[in-house]
Amino acid sequence: MIIRPFSLLLSNDWRDYELLDSGEGRKLERYGDQRLNRPDPQALWRPQSPVDSWKADAVFLAREGEDERGQWTSPRRPPPESWPIRWEALTLNARCSAFRHTGVFPEHSVHWRWASQSIRDAGRPVRLLNLFGYTGAMSLAAAAAGAEVVHLDASAKSIAQGRENQTLSGLADRPIRWICDDAMSFVDREIRRGRTYDAIVLDPPKFGRGPKNETWRFEEEFSPLLARVRQLLSPDPLFVIATVYAVRLSYLAVAQTLATTLEELGGEIDCGEMAIQESGRGFTLPTGLFARWRPA
Repeated sequence: MIIRPFSLLLSNDWRDYELLDSGEGRKLERYGDQRLNRPDPQALWRPQSPVDSWKADAVFLAREGEDERGQWTSPRRPPPESWPIRWEALTLNARCSAFRHTGVFPEHSVHWRWASQSIRDAGRPVRLLNLFGYTGAMSLAAAAAGAEVVHLDASAKSIAQGRENQTLSGLADRPIRWICDDAMSFVDREIRRGRTYDAIVLDPPKFGRGPKNETWRFEEEFSPLLARVRQLLSPDPLFVIATVYAVRLSYLAVAQTLATTLEELGGEIDCGEMAIQESGRGFTLPTGLFARWRPA
C-alpha cells in the first residue's frame, strides 16, 4: 500500500460559487446570486475588507456557546427559501439552514469530478454506495457518469433535498436508491445480505444521530465502519473516498486508518486537505481532510 505525500485539493471549478473574503472567524461567499456571511473558525487572519463592511443577503449568527445552531438575519432583502446553483450539468438547491449550512459543500466538487472520471474510465458497470450522503451531489455526479447508486443519510430532510436535486438536474431516470437510515445498521444488513459495491464514499460527521436515535461518535465508530466498508467492496473495487470534518485529527490519521483496513488490496492512497481559494487575494481557506484509495 502506497500513501502518497500531502495533497491540497482546491475547489476551483465553480461558476455559481465564490469565496469572496474571509477572516476574523467568518467568510463571505456567493452562492449563485446570493451573498452569505457565515462563521468559519479556521479563518483566523485579517480579511481583505472589514467584516462589518461586507454586503450580504443573509448573515448567520450562532447561538452563544454553540458552533452550528443559530439563526440567519437579512440586512437587506431576505433570501428565498431555496435557489438553484449549478456545477457542470448538475443543478443543486441552496438554502439557509438552521445549522449554518447551505445544502451544498462546494469543496467536494474535487471528489465529484474525480469519482465521475473514474467511473467513466472503468468501462464497466459500477455500483456506488454513498454513506452520509447529505443532499446528494456526489450521488448525482456518479449517476450522471453511469453508476448505479445507493445513497444513504440519516436525515429525511437531506434525502428530500437530494431527490429535488435529482429532478432539477434532469436525472430522474437514473438508478439512485435514496435511503434514510443509520449508516452502521445499514452496512451491517448489506453485509448479511452479501451485497457488494465497486466504489464507496463516506463523509461521516463528528457526532450524529440516526432516524431511530442511534448514536454516531467519530472517534469510536470510524475504524469499525471502515472495516465494514472493506467487507462491502466487490472483488474488483474501483475506489474509496473518505472525507472528515471538525475532528482533531491529522489527514495522516485518516489515511493510515484507511490503509490498514485495505492493506491486502494494495493500491495507493492520496490524502491531505480540501480547501477553497478566495477570488481576490488568493488566500486559501481549509475546509476538511480527505483520503481516497484506488487500486494500482
